[in-house]
Amino acid sequence: MGPDTPHYLEEVYWWAYVRPLAVRFWDRPWLINLILFGKYGTLRDRVLEEFGPVISGKTLQISCCYGELTPRLSARVQKGGGSLDVIDILPIQLENVKRKLSRDAAVQTFRMDAASLDFPTASYDQVLVFFLLHEEPQEYREKTMREALRILKPGGKIVIADYGVPRAWHPLRYILLPFLGFLEPTAWDLWRQELKDVLPHEMAGRSWRKTSYFGGLYQMLVSRG
Repeated sequence: MGPDTPHYLEEVYWWAYVRPLAVRFWDRPWLINLILFGKYGTLRDRVLEEFGPVISGKTLQISCCYGELTPRLSARVQKGGGSLDVIDILPIQLENVKRKLSRDAAVQTFRMDAASLDFPTASYDQVLVFFLLHEEPQEYREKTMREALRILKPGGKIVIADYGVPRAWHPLRYILLPFLGFLEPTAWDLWRQELKDVLPHEMAGRSWRKTSYFGGLYQMLVSRG
């Protein structure tokens, strides 16, 4: 027995993450890059650069993600003699990410709810949240951010990559966002407001460095301290 699967995953994202056929279909590098309009490689690489070529200490990735981010992150952790923990609420996602890792990878996977992490406070040196927050209803999003900051050590680094607010001139703002909003309804929150306004209480009291990509459609937020 493990934690219950949040209802929104079954109701909204069954087609993307929950069914075996969905995992086999969507976890293809070219398809992920297409979904992100050719920017997956850029976003993946900028996140990895933020952590550096050699990663020591304890790193937590909150939620599995399709693509090659986790194996590449694992390789940098292994070079630094550190450890990488990956959590997800869906066993099928954990099994999928394990298939991508080398046998000697310093990675542990845990079935766990991002909104209720079963880890001690201040236990990780680095935390990564990659394209998760836009998929969560606001209540889960708030809890996830609180948990991510709770388990981060003083002086540790958190890196968040996700959708952002596209510029007014961005053609996708008017052409494709309504369609994407139908598939991912909670993503509208991040397309309409800055993340600090979506999560004002959770992100308050910290200094955040923001980098925008592709006309603001994507963003990376970094905080240390």
